[in-house]
Amino acid sequence: MNRLDRTTVTTSAAPPVPETAHAAPTRTLALTSAATAVALMTYTAPMVTLPDTAAALHTSVSAQAWLLNGTPLGLAALLLVAGSLADDYGRRRIFLSGTVALGITTALGALANSTWLFTLTRIAQGAASAAILASGLGLIVHAFPSPRGRLHATGVWGAFVSGGIAAGPLLAGGIASTLDWRVAYAVLGAAALVVALLGTRALTESRAPRGGRPDLAGALTFGLALVALVAALTLGRDGWLRAPVGLLLAAFLVLTAVFVVVERRSRTPMIDLGLLRHRRFLASSAGGLFTGLAVIGLFSFLPALLQRTLGLSAMDTAWLLLLWSGLSFAVALQARRLAGRVSPRHQLALGFALHAAGVLTMLGALDAGSWTRLLPGFVVSGVGSGLLNAALPLLAVESVPTARAAMGSGAQQTFRYIGSCAGVALTIALVTSTGGLAHGADIAIGVSAGLAGLAAVSVLALRERG
Repeated sequence: MNRLDRTTVTTSAAPPVPETAHAAPTRTLALTSAATAVALMTYTAPMVTLPDTAAALHTSVSAQAWLLNGTPLGLAALLLVAGSLADDYGRRRIFLSGTVALGITTALGALANSTWLFTLTRIAQGAASAAILASGLGLIVHAFPSPRGRLHATGVWGAFVSGGIAAGPLLAGGIASTLDWRVAYAVLGAAALVVALLGTRALTESRAPRGGRPDLAGALTFGLALVALVAALTLGRDGWLRAPVGLLLAAFLVLTAVFVVVERRSRTPMIDLGLLRHRRFLASSAGGLFTGLAVIGLFSFLPALLQRTLGLSAMDTAWLLLLWSGLSFAVALQARRLAGRVSPRHQLALGFALHAAGVLTMLGALDAGSWTRLLPGFVVSGVGSGLLNAALPLLAVESVPTARAAMGSGAQQTFRYIGSCAGVALTIALVTSTGGLAHGADIAIGVSAGLAGLAAVSVLALRERG
């Protein structure tokens, strides 16, 4: 029997309180969803303010990938270790620590006066968000032990992922148009601290201790490998055959190999590599990776592209992006009704297919100078994104033993934000390395559609053997 299968869940004793049986789980779902929304709002805030932020920080075009990639880099590097720490040392403890850290680091982002300082605060925000996302889903799984309750809760949580993506650009764009882009970070930092304050009394502790020490060596090698990969993808825009790019890619491969060795020898690894033999876990990981690579990568840079090619304001692009992200929120919230009729794996495949079909309708829109031609693509892709955000958290917790739910969530989301880092860097490289932004945008859109089509085929192929 696998070591993970023998792991048991222990929870700290809580005194009885005169409340309904559903009050505590409802509060857990509300607070974890709220914190998740704030984390995603912080993540997506720079999408519509990128031109203003780059101008204020004197950031070159090639370096703008760092302004967008700081948070997903922190997320990808720390999600696995955050999930393991949450399972071992307490999901409530890690969740509250992450929420407080997100509040502080987001507020510090408003004070940054250079590209590198802003990027460092964004990486710190990503690390704090990793603690929230990994432990939050673990708290939900513990609060909703029944399959029906878990289906409902993960659906709501996935909807708030889409809701945060929708609200972040709208808040940042609205504040930037009347005040300053820095004020948005102060507001989001305060919101995170409010959620942390409410969580100190409303959440109960749960854990699945395995014994042993935290896998710090694994966290270090994995984080350095990701930094090397993102740096290589960012610098590659200026020439893929240059020595620095080759050295960084070589460093990524070496560090990844070291990480595998460390995980195999560790008593308490961040991720049980044996899970890679299970097709459901591979489907969850592939779904997360391609969501970041094909969907988030394109839509992270698209708002700034619309401002530069069509002359739209930050608020105009925020409203336009809301069509995509708002539909994603609504669909993710209702997607639980598909339970029993459409499996999470088929739901992923459908979501990727809709994204591919939607973005292909956007080809030529920027060259024609018409934002209205983007609307059908935003609608279809938004529906697909909602299906992805609803299916991914459910598949993540189903692909690992229940006691390791936070680790399963962390693993799937790690692949999601690795894909996001690579997708943003790839999109910017494709858009800016051709004769014009509009032509480059069409190439990026075509690549995004192709990756989504590949993802749909991959997750369908990864079905469990009968």
